[in-house]
Amino acid sequence: MNIQEQMDLLSRGTLEILPKGGLEAKLKIAEKEGRPLRVKAGFDPTAPDLHLGHTVLIEKLRQFQHCGHQVIFLIGDFTGTIGDPTGKNETRPPLTHDEVLLNAETYKEQMFKILDPKQTEVRFNSEWLGNLTAADLIRISGKATVARMLERDDFEKRYKGGQSIAIHEFLYPLVQGYDSVALDADVELGGNDQKFNLLMGRQLQESYGKVPQVVLTMPLLEGLDGVNKMSKSLANYVGVAESAKEQFGKLMSASDELMFKYYELLTDVDLGQVKEMHPMEAKKQLGVMIVDRFHGEGAGQVAREGFEAQFAKKEVPDDVPEAVLSAVGGSLWVVRALTESGLTASNGEAIRMIKQNALSIDGEKIVDKDHQLKPGGPYLIKLGKRKFVNLSVE
Repeated sequence: MNIQEQMDLLSRGTLEILPKGGLEAKLKIAEKEGRPLRVKAGFDPTAPDLHLGHTVLIEKLRQFQHCGHQVIFLIGDFTGTIGDPTGKNETRPPLTHDEVLLNAETYKEQMFKILDPKQTEVRFNSEWLGNLTAADLIRISGKATVARMLERDDFEKRYKGGQSIAIHEFLYPLVQGYDSVALDADVELGGNDQKFNLLMGRQLQESYGKVPQVVLTMPLLEGLDGVNKMSKSLANYVGVAESAKEQFGKLMSASDELMFKYYELLTDVDLGQVKEMHPMEAKKQLGVMIVDRFHGEGAGQVAREGFEAQFAKKEVPDDVPEAVLSAVGGSLWVVRALTESGLTASNGEAIRMIKQNALSIDGEKIVDKDHQLKPGGPYLIKLGKRKFVNLSVE
C-alpha cells in the first residue's frame, strides 16, 4: 500500500493523530529506511474477558499489520498491579500479579482471533519495569512535575474536590510512558481517555534522547444502550468469548446509528456501501462478520439463520397484509407510513404509539417519531402486539 492508502485506512475512525502530520512523516521515514513501524498498544488485563470495546484498538492494530507494520501487544502485568487511575474518582485497589497473569492468558487467546501472530510481538512490561531500582524510579519521576500531573482531567477534578490521590497513581502515567522508551515505539494507540498517558510517552522518549512516538487516539465504543461506554458492569456489552447466538442476538438490538459506528470502528467495510444498505440488512451483515471473526467462517450465517427463524416463528403471523406507499423527497415519514397503511387512525395516534415504544420495523424498536424509511422493502412493521404490515416504499 502506498502512503496515501495507508493514511486513509489508518486514520479511519480516529479522534486525534498527534502531532499533526506525524503519522504520514513516520510512514515516509519507514518507507525510506525499508523497515516496518513499531506500533504499540498496551492492555492492563484487569478482567478475564474482552468485549468489543476492547477490540477497537486491536482492530486498528490489525490495520497496521495489513499495511505491513510490526505490532507490539503490550500486556501490562506490572502496571496492572498499580491500577490505572484514568477516569476514576477514587483510588482503585490494585490486582495481585497472579490475577493479572491469569487474565493475560485469556487476553492472548482472544486477541489472536484478530491479529496475525507472525506480525505480533507480545511483551510484558514487567520485563523492564520489574527490574527498575528505587533510584531508577526516582530518576524517571524527575522528568515530570506535579503541576503537569494535575493537568490530567481526572486528577484535577479529584484534587479540587478534596478527594485523595495516592502517590502511586502519579507513577502510573510515568511507567506507562517509560514502556515506549523501552520498546522504541514509533506509534502508540489508545482510547481518548488515555491521551495524557500517551503524550507522557512522547515526553519521556525525548527526555531519553529518542525520537518521540506518534500518538493515535480512538473513541471509546458505546455499549448496546448507545449512551455509556461498553462495560460488563453495565450489561451493555458484546463479549468476545460469548456464543455465536448471543453475539448475533445482541448486535441485532443496536440502533442504526450505533451500528454505523460499529462498522467504522470494528471493520474495514466501505461506509458509503453501508449507507446504501437497508439498515436491518446492514445490521445482519455486521453480525455475520463479527461472529465469523470469533467463531470461524460460516458461524455467522448459521447464527443469522437461527435468529431469523426464531424471529419469524415468534413474531409474525401467516397472513400479514401488504401495502405499497410512495416516498416523498426520497423517503417516507414513519408516522405517515403507519397512518396510510391503516395501522393507526391518525398521525397523532401514530406518534403516541411510537412514544409508547410500541413500534418495531424488521425486529428493531423505533422510538424516533421523525424516522424515515428509504425506498425499498418490504419492511415488516409491527405496532403493538398484534398489528402487522409488510410495507414496500416506492
